[in-house]
Amino acid sequence: MAKNQTDNIQTPVKPGSGNFVRENQKSLVFIGGAIVALVLLYFGYQKFYLAPRAEKAANEIFKAEEYVAVDSLEDRAIKGDGSYPGFEKIAEEYSNTKSANLANAYLGGLYLQKGEFQKALDALGNYSNTGSPVIDPLVLGMMGDAYSELKDYKKAATYYKKAADKSDNSFTTPLFLKKLGLVYEEQKDFESALDAYKKIKANYPESAEAAVIDSYIARAEAK
Repeated sequence: MAKNQTDNIQTPVKPGSGNFVRENQKSLVFIGGAIVALVLLYFGYQKFYLAPRAEKAANEIFKAEEYVAVDSLEDRAIKGDGSYPGFEKIAEEYSNTKSANLANAYLGGLYLQKGEFQKALDALGNYSNTGSPVIDPLVLGMMGDAYSELKDYKKAATYYKKAADKSDNSFTTPLFLKKLGLVYEEQKDFESALDAYKKIKANYPESAEAAVIDSYIARAEAK
């Protein structure tokens, strides 16, 4: 083989030799620059886009919250009044904000009251857990209510159980244990219903549900 041919043959790069960094320096610089750009873009998005939207949403949701307390004004709470947006618009236009998340919870409850159960499920399904020991289980429980109204008792039981387990307290836990027992009865699973009722009696004796739970226990035992 001629000398000028052998001079053109390149020695393969060995892994770990250090040549990879030298030979790919431009590519690595580009990748590193891209990572920095993405980080800056993320923080810019948080500061200059999400934060102002969150503040605006928080300033606008208060009127809908006032309306939700009055049954005759529930449509204004949902749709707005022309001057202030309702929960539907806040949930849609200010997604990824705390106010939009809360609006979804409100919408779920309002749709339940109106008998629009699938709409309730859609809104509640858009809610993200916040760590609240009250709101998070209530949202799950309302999903159980919607499925119960739709006579999908299997799914209703699933969500009532999730709601009861979500936060151990004397307000939401016995409430959803009782509803769990009722849907078990609808499914003729009286043993599971009895277990749910007995948990209320044993673990939450001071709750409102415990005051009447003996009659539910007697009924399940009779079956």
